[in-house]
Amino acid sequence: MSDTIFTKIINKEIPADIVFEDDSCIAFHDVNPQAPTHILVIPKIQIARLAEAGEEDQALLGHLMLKTREIAKNLGFEDAYRVVINNGEGAGQTVFHLHIHLLAGRPFSWPPG
Repeated sequence: MSDTIFTKIINKEIPADIVFEDDSCIAFHDVNPQAPTHILVIPKIQIARLAEAGEEDQALLGHLMLKTREIAKNLGFEDAYRVVINNGEGAGQTVFHLHIHLLAGRPFSWPPG
């Protein structure tokens, strides 16, 4: 696994405000929030970006989505939240370790960005 900030959080080398963790993923508050609630949900194995996920990652990707839904519900945002995955630098990805943004707590417009 390459040494990203997320790897350091997974390995508990740097602190994070963790809201959920299991054997497959970890979720924590983003240090640069774009909404009143901004959680990052990341797999514990490194997949650099969604475009690099393979068929063997199907169960993990489903697990990440279901945990994102569960976290939103536990935080009281069952019916109003946004889920974002940036794929590549041109889409705004700055850490090359797949991560899901869970955004909630304010109205969102369309189209985003």
